[in-house]
Amino acid sequence: MSVLAFDLGASSGRALLGSLENGRLTVQEVHRFANDPVHTGKHMHWDILRLYHEIKQGIIKARQQGLAFRSIAIDSWAVDFGLLDKNGELLGNPYHYRDHQTDGVMPKVFAEISESELFGRSGIQFLQFNTIFQLYAMRQRGAVALEQAEQLLMIPDLLRYYLTGERKSEFSNATTTQLYHPLQQDWDRELIERLGLSPDLFAPVVMPGTIVGQLRAELAEELDVPVCPVIAVAEHDTGSAVAAVPATGGPFAYLSCGTWSLMGTEVHTPVLTERARELNFTNEGGVGGTFRLLKNIMGLWIIQECRRIWVQEGQDVSFAGLVELARAEPACVSYIDPDHDSFFNPAHMPAAIQAYCRETGQPVPQTQGAIARCVMDSLALKYRYILELTAELADTSFAGLHMVGGGIQNQLLCQLTADAIGKPVWAGPVEASAIGNILVQYMALGEIATIRDARQIAAESFPVDVYEPQEPAVWNAAYTAFLQVTGLSGQA
Repeated sequence: MSVLAFDLGASSGRALLGSLENGRLTVQEVHRFANDPVHTGKHMHWDILRLYHEIKQGIIKARQQGLAFRSIAIDSWAVDFGLLDKNGELLGNPYHYRDHQTDGVMPKVFAEISESELFGRSGIQFLQFNTIFQLYAMRQRGAVALEQAEQLLMIPDLLRYYLTGERKSEFSNATTTQLYHPLQQDWDRELIERLGLSPDLFAPVVMPGTIVGQLRAELAEELDVPVCPVIAVAEHDTGSAVAAVPATGGPFAYLSCGTWSLMGTEVHTPVLTERARELNFTNEGGVGGTFRLLKNIMGLWIIQECRRIWVQEGQDVSFAGLVELARAEPACVSYIDPDHDSFFNPAHMPAAIQAYCRETGQPVPQTQGAIARCVMDSLALKYRYILELTAELADTSFAGLHMVGGGIQNQLLCQLTADAIGKPVWAGPVEASAIGNILVQYMALGEIATIRDARQIAAESFPVDVYEPQEPAVWNAAYTAFLQVTGLSGQA
């Protein structure tokens, strides 16, 4: 019998059925739906009840198609959360991580607890949308929802609570809050209290592969399906994606490529050094008690926002069309730092890219193709920069780079990445988060013994495209220019 995985991304969600037979995994999409943020007043929210509705629709569609399943699990993005009152009811719609409520909050937190101490206690990189900064912003403005809250649940925890009635926090997502102490292996209660919050707000933490509860009987009756286990997998989607990386040898580097690009490696002990803090790396929980030493990179969000603006302006172009326009442009003309603050959530992304190039004394891209090529070249070069730093912090070397996720459908970006890093890129699988979700469900059910076995199954079940590096002299020169233009040369 199969298992049902819900994989929620920042722009869409999907339900996929995974079936394991004779050591091979097959995956079938059952339901796909949009996940659009909602602007109301000054704030940006997630439509959490719509997501819950779509999860129920996915269960119904699986049943209608005659597809039986043994268990259910959910993975999603990190840092965002819902608050429950004393009756277990949701207090308002969860805020979106791109909401501006956290603007200017980080320095205020650092005035109460230093960056060095906070990193040493959490091992998590400093991003203004981290849960710790969202909660501080809410406390600072006297948010009624926070004052009335009895429980905080991360997005997949909250949806799992709706399915089961059980309140548990899953490890991989709990670590992203910057309020979890990886060495104590629990919520950092002292830190939470110092920030004026109650430790009782945070639910007990369970590890990936834990059966948290059963589908509520009344919900199973509503959906006309049998009661089945609901499993906490690696509920941070990157944690699930890394579980599906088809690496069967020694140390490996990965790039989970989508709206965000997340690059790193897997370690057994968090890297809490001052150098890791200076470079703003993070140590997020993984499967089997591991940690993902990684760095967030802005990713294809930049291209997505460019396209959104062009569509609004009547210049409709598909993502595939943008890739082809970029392919026709000359390589390595202008560069941006994808992680510059000006690209986080600008009103007009193409104008922000042009302004960056103008202000750094470079040729200013004018056409859609030139702008897209600038972004893709810059992403590939930023990947090289982060890959080299990852190897330094992990004290290891990598033979190449595993790329997974929807972004690998951009074959130009995969080739440019191989060119930039000067090493092979192994691209696949595309649906890595959902596949990792499925593999960990089978681990929880006793069908797969270890994460190594799970990765072997992924390697034997899904195709991997290999991209070999080309024109090393051109790209080495481009890397030098990129570091100088972006100001990263002094940080390497």
